[in-house]
Amino acid sequence: MSIQKLMAVLLLASLLPLPALAADDLTGHAFPFAAYEKIDKQIVDVDGSRIEVAFGPGELKLDRGKILDWIGASARAIVTYYGRFPVKSLKLLVVAREGDKVMFGQAFGEDDAAIRVYLGTFADEKALKDDWILVHEMVHLAFPRLAERHNWLSEGLAVYVESIARVQSGDLSEEEIWSGFLRGIPRGLPQAGDRGLDNTPTWGRTYWGGALFCMLADIEIRKRTGNRMGLQQALRGVLAQTNFSAFWPIGKALEAGDEAIGGEELMRLYERLKDTPEPTDLDALWRELGVTVEGRTVVLDPKAPAAAIRSAIVRRG
Repeated sequence: MSIQKLMAVLLLASLLPLPALAADDLTGHAFPFAAYEKIDKQIVDVDGSRIEVAFGPGELKLDRGKILDWIGASARAIVTYYGRFPVKSLKLLVVAREGDKVMFGQAFGEDDAAIRVYLGTFADEKALKDDWILVHEMVHLAFPRLAERHNWLSEGLAVYVESIARVQSGDLSEEEIWSGFLRGIPRGLPQAGDRGLDNTPTWGRTYWGGALFCMLADIEIRKRTGNRMGLQQALRGVLAQTNFSAFWPIGKALEAGDEAIGGEELMRLYERLKDTPEPTDLDALWRELGVTVEGRTVVLDPKAPAAAIRSAIVRRG
């Protein structure tokens, strides 16, 4: 083929429409960076950070403006907790999936920071308002990636911080967050055969056992500092040094948090719980914090011994 004919063929090919992406092109274990780049993006700017939003194929009940508002609100909850958004640029892929709510999400940090979220085709505005998944995934962006045996810390932080960030940003009430902890935290207690957080990768210990670790650390930090600092300040200290783009040993991450608060609570608690199924008297803990249930209603006692700590955990600051 002559060079003139080859150039003509290439020109014609460049004018042809690209083949449509299928849903399968956007799923799988890894983030589909190549397919993502072929999709038109819409931009959400939050606190100086740029979120590039791409929508996969499939019809959604909600218009895209409402979905972009939800993404922005989720990101602002993260800014409220951490003081800034964890990354300067985020690739966010919305994939339609049958359902009526936000179905699932995944955060990726091996290359560019990215999140893939599966949104139900029949999800409405209430489903977005009630959603916790996107904030959960954004929390991951603020902490370094850890070895698989420490997933309990990565996921526990996302469970614990997501709830608090949504209270601080006005999306949840104090009663709602403590009601959720009352229901969920018991699932994180060690069961028969437990070998500590590092060695018991069950669902309950990974998500709620990790959240219990965070709560206990938060309380211990606040007791030592007279409520001047808590886990929030420790995590801001970690974020000042790194984010989800880095892979760190767990000890380095916890020491960075301890350094930020001038203490040793994180490392001491980890040494206690990493290999040992230490029990926690949750009934006593709830009494100390002043969290009780009357009928189906959670009541917060302002006169409880640690009521000030309970309030400070969710206070915006």
